[in-house]
Amino acid sequence: MRRLSRKKALSLVKELDAFPKVSESYVETSASGGTVSLIAFSAMALLAVLEFFVYRETWMKYEYSVDKDFSSKLRINIDITVAMKCQHVGADILDLAETMITSNGLQYEPVIFELTPQQRLWQRTLLLIQNRLREEHALQEVLYKTLLKGAPTALPPREDASMEPLNACRIHGHVYVNKVAGNLHITVGKPIHHPQGHAHIAAFVSHENNQMFQYFITVVPTKLNTYKISADTHQFSVTERERVINHAAGSHGVSGIFVKYDTSSLMVTVSEQHMPLWQFLVRLCGIIGGIFSTTGMLHGLVGFCFDVICCRFKLGLYRPGEVLNQDAQLHQMNNLNHHHTPLLADNPPR
Repeated sequence: MRRLSRKKALSLVKELDAFPKVSESYVETSASGGTVSLIAFSAMALLAVLEFFVYRETWMKYEYSVDKDFSSKLRINIDITVAMKCQHVGADILDLAETMITSNGLQYEPVIFELTPQQRLWQRTLLLIQNRLREEHALQEVLYKTLLKGAPTALPPREDASMEPLNACRIHGHVYVNKVAGNLHITVGKPIHHPQGHAHIAAFVSHENNQMFQYFITVVPTKLNTYKISADTHQFSVTERERVINHAAGSHGVSGIFVKYDTSSLMVTVSEQHMPLWQFLVRLCGIIGGIFSTTGMLHGLVGFCFDVICCRFKLGLYRPGEVLNQDAQLHQMNNLNHHHTPLLADNPPR
């Protein structure tokens, strides 16, 4: 009884077979079919390799949300070289809440204003990256993917000691400020902090060739999550302006470098995405099945048209010689029908 039930189950399963096998004796191969199959297999292999390269690539996904972290501090990294001696220049930060930020984290280093070849190469590299970012924003994704901790972003030191006089001052370091709008200014004279505001002692400094440099920066908090690094960083956009201070010509102001910054209320989350394996397999099956079905349909259509044309030629519908012979035979038969003699002669009337 069990064997009978198994046989019935197997026979039922065989009846549900959607992929019946055809005997090889009923299969006919042709040169055209082999050519189409070769082209189809080549296309499948090529598209499968290209799809694999797409599967290996990653892309950056940008998500925007409201920045709810107002209590944390914003770190500002500063590295500016001014063509003045360090005793004649000072830097300080004043935010929108009239809070004076101490500049204890900044160092004043007497240096030579002219850069060495290695430092010029570093500066040109930074300028090239900035220009490319302005023109092509896709380069930013490359920077995100290749970002590593501890990358050298500071000015490289001088290789050899020079005998030139130290005619410039390098102000470098970092300070922590509140997440509100503020103003970083580097002007002539050392800053003085007092309850009514702030001032700079510049009485003993000559005011020749005074110029004001202004930079307006919008800072956007950014969270970066890639396969190499996860970090909290910031993006910024800057607009710059400069003008000469000439009180006689009506151009008033204070000479110096003024960096006015403001933080955005939005946070950008940048995460590196990768195509999942199941999606790659589905796309690969779609490519193989689509090419197989399309080439089979095209081969069948071409074969059908070819068979129709060949059958018409075999039937003689397109043979003009045979058509003329048939017309001549019909013409002879008509002539015979018109000129035949009767088999029985009618008796004349008496």
